[in-house]
Amino acid sequence: MTILEIIALCFIAMGLIFFLGGTVGILRLPDFYSRLHAAGKLDTLGSLNVLLGLALYSLAPISLLSVLTALKILLCMFFVFMASPSATHAIVDAGMDAGMPHWRKR
Repeated sequence: MTILEIIALCFIAMGLIFFLGGTVGILRLPDFYSRLHAAGKLDTLGSLNVLLGLALYSLAPISLLSVLTALKILLCMFFVFMASPSATHAIVDAGMDAGMPHWRKR
């Protein structure tokens, strides 16, 4: 394994850890808004880390095809970076319009 492949696998592992954290947050947090906050933040970070790891892993044998593949993955990263927070915000707005209750400590 080359250094680039090891770094790529580290990014992929970090992304999977973020996904695991988001899953735990969805299961443990008390209300809709808290769960969505955990899911939105950790889903974005997890996706970006996994995609960055895949982009680096595709560059292992440097060629024109691997560079083009990495650029396509970077474009996907940009889309995730822009769309995921917007989608989370839209879901929160829909929840507020539907009257989803906020959590209150009793």
